[in-house]
Amino acid sequence: MMDPPHTDFFYCCGAATELLRFGSCPLTSAHKVLFLIIPGNPGVVGFYRTFMQTLHSRCGYQHPVWAVSHAGHCAPPASMDMIEDGASAAEDDVFGLDGQVEHKLAFLRNHVPRETSLVLIGHSIGCYIILEMMKRNPERKVLKALLLFPTIERMAQSPQGKVMTPVLCHMRYVVYLPLFLLSLLPDRLKVGLIRLMLGGIHSLDLTVVQPTLGLLSGDSAANAMYLGGQEMRKVLKRDDTTIGKHLDKLIFYYGATDHWCPLQYYHEIKRDFPLGDFRLCENGFRHAFVLDAGREVAEMVFEWIREDLRSRVPGDQNASFSASAGRL
Repeated sequence: MMDPPHTDFFYCCGAATELLRFGSCPLTSAHKVLFLIIPGNPGVVGFYRTFMQTLHSRCGYQHPVWAVSHAGHCAPPASMDMIEDGASAAEDDVFGLDGQVEHKLAFLRNHVPRETSLVLIGHSIGCYIILEMMKRNPERKVLKALLLFPTIERMAQSPQGKVMTPVLCHMRYVVYLPLFLLSLLPDRLKVGLIRLMLGGIHSLDLTVVQPTLGLLSGDSAANAMYLGGQEMRKVLKRDDTTIGKHLDKLIFYYGATDHWCPLQYYHEIKRDFPLGDFRLCENGFRHAFVLDAGREVAEMVFEWIREDLRSRVPGDQNASFSASAGRL
């Protein structure tokens, strides 16, 4: 039976953090597998609601599906106690790329038992973060890591990177004032602007409007731009050592027309790792698939891991999963 989604706000590494979860919390010994989504940039978990809901349903509601925001990419409720020092978070650079990796590792330490097997799902820069997590904490039990539209190398050299690098690295502060002024507008007007901006997407998932609204509040957008600038500067060489070490656990999914990780990158990594699982999109999904194809991508992801769940999840939970999945 489906549990309603829950949203939790808390401080992790001194930064505001949002957790969107389908399934029970806290985890217990009965939860053998946790699906954990590491978002792209902006790291707003509300963008993944349809994706998560579909995945949770396809798994027969047997496994919790969680998504943890990037540090500082959410607008916590006004009632949330300011018990942490935001200045210390900035000093430790938790909003930067390395800080975001440590933020996710801290989240695992604080909220996920070590005996829980993880299905990690990364999107865009979330794929880079997952590889770093596996590198820095190889003892974690990772059943599979699914890397969707992976920005794991040469971001500034990609077609989109060449356009965005000057903006994110050299002109970021120029954008802050318009963002601040935009944040002062009434929510009703901001929603209208968001709908206008996304109006060209034919099958827009309307659940993304509210998280976009949250992104335009407070410092969330500024923190997202700061992270983007670091991505351009730091995501350079592909980490072949970590990929080779965990190759049997990794599934890569590249877009056929993705301007952040072009087709050349797909062909090169497939050539360099002939035994790896590298898949090329045949469905025309955009890099930001959550805008209009969250359901379809979740259906696809479930099919990738169905057999792994059946073979690796022991006992009666496996039987229950198989029966539930068969009815869907």
